[in-house]
Amino acid sequence: MVNEESLQVAAERGRILVEQSREVVLVLDAEHRVLAASRRAREELPSVEIGEPLHDELLVSDPLFVPYEVDGREETLVYVGFPGDLRAYEELRAGFTAAVSHELRTPLARLMALLETALLPGEDPVPYIEQAAGQVELVRELIDEVLFLSELETGREVVALGAVPVRGVLDEVATALEERAARADVTIVVEGSADLKLPIRSRMLRVVVENLAENALRYAGPRVTLTLAVEQAGDAVVLRASDTGRGVSEQDLPRLFERFYRADQARASRGTGLGLAIVKHIVTAAGGEVEASGAPGRGLEIRCVFS
Repeated sequence: MVNEESLQVAAERGRILVEQSREVVLVLDAEHRVLAASRRAREELPSVEIGEPLHDELLVSDPLFVPYEVDGREETLVYVGFPGDLRAYEELRAGFTAAVSHELRTPLARLMALLETALLPGEDPVPYIEQAAGQVELVRELIDEVLFLSELETGREVVALGAVPVRGVLDEVATALEERAARADVTIVVEGSADLKLPIRSRMLRVVVENLAENALRYAGPRVTLTLAVEQAGDAVVLRASDTGRGVSEQDLPRLFERFYRADQARASRGTGLGLAIVKHIVTAAGGEVEASGAPGRGLEIRCVFS
């Protein structure tokens, strides 16, 4: 049986859901009077007043009406969209499409040049075909990461699920990248207690650590030490990737987690430009925060903090 206390809790829960919604949400009674309005609704529609009728001219675009009945009373949820919301989305979509197209164009142009050279009379085609295979791999990697990021943003991947010991994943990634690290002249050091855990799926944690490590292998430079560590910092657990490499300029630091962004010294390096964007998305979805610090010639440190 539902008691008065549970009804009060349910009512408060509903109020918070409406209040904190990022959308413009209104609740109307049968006479079209406003019963409740989300915070954004009050910001976008300042003339709306609780208890007063809602004037149709305030609805600047086609709203979504969801009628329902509660305790014998007819009420309606109204979701209001604004032209600017759609415009901002379209600008973001167009920018992302343009960026993907640009990033694909470069390896495809190199691939075409390599194949044309391999077909020239007297040329040994084998080295050109090997290089062309590398460009095909880069295109595949870019497509895979774009699709993975899309899955994350549409909610198809559950990021936070249970608690995962971190040290084992750090060791596994360091071992898997040992050969690549040797070729890049990078020494990988792993630190941290085996007891520390993070609220994130094992697969997602591995993706984060791999992307952090690969970022250093690609861009830090030779004769570098990369430290992958997990540590307790007060009430927080921190996943840290720090290198002693070439570092990043102050103006580049805030942009490291943008899609396709590369600092100047990294623009000629092989990579999709999506690795750190994926790291940030996974960490924030799991309730953490990402920080970057460093300076030219003084290395780069990326911290994923889970409070």
